[in-house]
Amino acid sequence: MGSSVFYKYRVLMKEKVAKGRKLFCAVLHGTKGTSESITAKVWIDHLLVQYRRLTMSKQNAIFQGVDLQCQMNNHAHHTEEMDAEQLVVRRGQPFSLLLQWTNGHPQPPDHKLALVLHLGKKDEVVVRMSGSRAVHGKWWFSEQAAQNEVLLRVHSPADAPVGLYSVTVLLLSAEGHIIEKTTSYSFYLLYNPWSAEDSVYMPDEELLQEYILNENGVLYQGSWDQITSLPWNFGQFEKGVVDICFEMLDNSPAALKSSQMDITKRADPVYVSRTITAMVNANDDRGVVSGRWDGEYSDGVPPTRWTGSVPILRRWSEGGAKRVRYGQCWVFSAVACTILRCLGIPTRCVTNYSSAHDTDGNISVDYLFNEQLESISEERKDMIWNFHCWVESWMSREDLPKGYDGWQVLDPTPQERSDGVFCCGPCPVQAVKEGEVAIKYDAPFVFSEVNADLVCWIVHPDGERTRASLNSGTVGRNISTKSVHGEHREDITAEYKYPEGSMKEREVYEKAGKRVAKQNVGPGQLKLSIKHAQAVHGTDFDVIVEVLNVSTEDTLAHLIVTSNAVTYNSLHRGECQRKTAELTVPAQKAHKEVIRLLYDHYGACISEHHLIRVTALLQTSGPHNMILQEVNIPLKMPKLHIKVTGEAVVSRKLTVIISFTNPLPVTLRRGVFTVEGAGLTEEQEIQPPGDIRPGQYVAVKFSFKPIRAGLRKLLVDFDSDRLRDVKGEAAIIVQEKKL
Repeated sequence: MGSSVFYKYRVLMKEKVAKGRKLFCAVLHGTKGTSESITAKVWIDHLLVQYRRLTMSKQNAIFQGVDLQCQMNNHAHHTEEMDAEQLVVRRGQPFSLLLQWTNGHPQPPDHKLALVLHLGKKDEVVVRMSGSRAVHGKWWFSEQAAQNEVLLRVHSPADAPVGLYSVTVLLLSAEGHIIEKTTSYSFYLLYNPWSAEDSVYMPDEELLQEYILNENGVLYQGSWDQITSLPWNFGQFEKGVVDICFEMLDNSPAALKSSQMDITKRADPVYVSRTITAMVNANDDRGVVSGRWDGEYSDGVPPTRWTGSVPILRRWSEGGAKRVRYGQCWVFSAVACTILRCLGIPTRCVTNYSSAHDTDGNISVDYLFNEQLESISEERKDMIWNFHCWVESWMSREDLPKGYDGWQVLDPTPQERSDGVFCCGPCPVQAVKEGEVAIKYDAPFVFSEVNADLVCWIVHPDGERTRASLNSGTVGRNISTKSVHGEHREDITAEYKYPEGSMKEREVYEKAGKRVAKQNVGPGQLKLSIKHAQAVHGTDFDVIVEVLNVSTEDTLAHLIVTSNAVTYNSLHRGECQRKTAELTVPAQKAHKEVIRLLYDHYGACISEHHLIRVTALLQTSGPHNMILQEVNIPLKMPKLHIKVTGEAVVSRKLTVIISFTNPLPVTLRRGVFTVEGAGLTEEQEIQPPGDIRPGQYVAVKFSFKPIRAGLRKLLVDFDSDRLRDVKGEAAIIVQEKKL
């Protein structure tokens, strides 16, 4: 029994003895009956015997305690950033425990040591091991005695369930009876991508530095032709995050229904990663983040305000597993990335541009317009997202035929149900590329996300439809992730699909059941295109619609152009401007229509994603008389400026100044700066001095004490009533505190 437990128990025994004496005295003074007198005396005698026996056993105790060697073990297992006082180790790799004898008590001859492990809140899994030679696939330990200590080297199997274990050391007699045991000590066991026997093994150390150990990342947004980057604090080693990750798994429907079965299945990263995609969103269960896309966030936090995963996870845990409001796809993917990296599964965030949401499985997304070019697709779920974020995790797929190990798509954004639950994956990236849509999990949906056709229809008053355009090259463009070699973008489109128009691509389409449709040839010999310069939020800018006549005859045409404020996932927030023109396009020449988009028009309806969609419809009286084109125009946003004053040292006060100039021609109200950084400071909110007038410069100052040494990132967001999602970042090198 450990000294602390012994002390508490001894105090409890003293209290019980005192209570018994008090009862006995009450009997002597006539306030209690005779029967109670006998009961009290027996109780006192019994407790005194127990107390004396316990005191003598403590004096004769052989075990003094167990040193978990946290600092040494955690360093060897690449978890030293996670917790200096909690033992966190990886499966398939040995760790050390130092058993300490009391003075003058070496291990008695003919006595043996044994270890007992418990896993789960109700001890659902119990493992008992004796010191022995290595047994493949089993827990075992070796021991080496030295004076008053014994070094125990504990070996875990590479397929052990991950979770919070407790370990107790037993001293057994030659007959196997328990002579003495220590108190229980807890430790976390994680997946081990450094172990060749683990199903998440990744042989490249450079990749592991990024996909397991890097707490800072970059998410990609914008549009396929104007890609923007968003710095993100994953913070998988921040204090308490590992506890929250397992708390989340404990709250899954499977764990609540049958904890023993769930805990046993946690040996399998396929099972755990699929559970995580369901639990990160709060649609079916006690999940972490509630999604919202309608722009109404007054009862929560706007998705664009978050700069890291840790505040979200902590709010969920501190709120008693109550969903956190609100997130969108990049938030879901980033939170999932934090959890998966924390558990030891190599993971990266991925952005797919022009991502299809195909609900009926026909590998086609249909947009419907009336003759005035007004969208009538709002009630349909099929749509093209300007971008969509998911994660890829690295693991072997022993549940599938050979050839599908490696990167697996996992999508925690709640879009469609899979096996009755809002989750998606793991789906092998290789299966998507080869069109193997029968491979689990959710391959048809992921295949459509990167390969679907976009078909636009004009719906006439009588209900008849005319196909205005078909585009097979729009969906699945510039699929992006952060490079392991720095903070620049890596294009991984070739890992998902063969080159557009190639013979191999056609073979894959046929295998997936997709018919290769013919492209529109256009109305006669007219070509339609939309061009624009860099558009800056808060300014007026021009959009040029060009109609080119490549024939030898002049051509009459009717042109409709609309501009709409939309969200990144194609929800309309309002029409900005519209223009209609009757054209005579000269032979072999181009006609240009210029539309000036005014802030006075788009400023009131622009979404938090700062996106304007321009749609042009050209009609002639000849055959193939329609052609439709669309472009998405992301508005360029200002940046926050961050100045760090002084030297950054662990536990020493550091001051930062954040500055910003209002770029809009309107006053900003209810502004707030949100600051956080892994290893630097927890999330803080800072209010500016008041309303910010057009063109006004504002600066705020705040201080904090860095927590951990190394290269760290401070991330800042600014939100207000009329301007959201203004970001800034600063890299800070934190030095160790000098003794």
